[in-house]
Amino acid sequence: MSKKQNKTHLHCTVNGKERDDFVTDNILLADYLREDLALTGTKIGCDGGECGCCTVLIDDVPQHACLRLAATCQEKNIETIESLSDASRLSALQRGFHEKLGAQCGFCTPGMIMAAEGLLRKNPDPNEQQIRQGLASNICRCTGYIKIIESVQFAVDELKSRETSK
Repeated sequence: MSKKQNKTHLHCTVNGKERDDFVTDNILLADYLREDLALTGTKIGCDGGECGCCTVLIDDVPQHACLRLAATCQEKNIETIESLSDASRLSALQRGFHEKLGAQCGFCTPGMIMAAEGLLRKNPDPNEQQIRQGLASNICRCTGYIKIIESVQFAVDELKSRETSK
């Protein structure tokens, strides 16, 4: 005999699009994004909030989607890695990870980029220590983090040069 699952009406914005969905009360935000919305850039690594692969922005704040129930995102603005590129053009952070080889196997990359995006929205000109602190909730098993730091610094420099050329 299967137990009936309660559902909640969820109204939120995901990557700039308003959503109205009924979600089971126990579905994690990561599963809602991946399974219901087919936004598979949000990765699930540890399923316990330790690795940061599932990092998304909720109201501009980096959060682990594997620790959050989708139903708790009522009226929230959620952004995934898919939101950052514009008309097939990479964002400055995505370009930085490509140019500076910040992505090794690539599994942690979406979460790293979203954590960095949250940092740059709060602090558009972070120093190396601030970048390290901003990415502290994200683990990469392939690098020594040097290339990742350089990738974020590349994006900072690119964004600064865009501002000065305006």
